[in-house]
Amino acid sequence: MAALVRPREGRMIGGVCAALARRFGTSANTMRVIFLVSCLLPGPQFLVYAALWLFLPAEKGGKTAATAW
Repeated sequence: MAALVRPREGRMIGGVCAALARRFGTSANTMRVIFLVSCLLPGPQFLVYAALWLFLPAEKGGKTAATAW
C-alpha cells in the first residue's frame, strides 16, 4: 500500500479522496462517489474530510507555488 499523503496532481478540492484512492488501490473517482453516497447517511462525513485535509501531509516534490505559474 502507498503512503497516505495528499497528492499534488489529480486532486479536486483537498486531495483527500485521491489520497485514499491511492492508498487502497482504487480510482479517485470511485472514492469520490463513495464519499458522496456516504453523505446521504447520517454522520460526520464533512468533519472527517476536513480533519483529513488538515492532518494529512501534502506530497513532497513537484512544482512549487512560484514555478506553477
